[in-house]
Amino acid sequence: MALYSEKVMDHFRNPRNVGTIENADGVGEVGNAKCGDIMKIYLKIQDGVIEDVKFETFGCGSAIASSSMATELIKGKPVSEAIALTNKAVAEALDGLPAHKLHCSVLAEEAIKAALKDYCDRQGIAYDPAQFPDCAHCEGCGR
Repeated sequence: MALYSEKVMDHFRNPRNVGTIENADGVGEVGNAKCGDIMKIYLKIQDGVIEDVKFETFGCGSAIASSSMATELIKGKPVSEAIALTNKAVAEALDGLPAHKLHCSVLAEEAIKAALKDYCDRQGIAYDPAQFPDCAHCEGCGR
């Protein structure tokens, strides 16, 4: 278990914000074909603030921990702050991930951003497309 920090193990064993939100304001689902991890994020947003966030993740312990931590990092935050979430922030909040598991934090970032994009699309909110890179079709940005 030395590969994983106590925070990773805690969020894996006791994940926060697991579940779904009926009539969610934004939903995002992403997956990684190489490892088989799938993450789905549900958002409830009131007056531009994320009031509730839930996730469903099918994947390894690092994927579950990354999903849990990512939801904790954006809950109660304005959409404008949540959109700035990075995989690096997720990994740092977990006190690090092994190099071969960093893709889990990337999936968490992508899932959050997919749900936020869905929210903006549903509400007719204009946004800069660069805020929502299409990582599934990306040539590689070095993340």
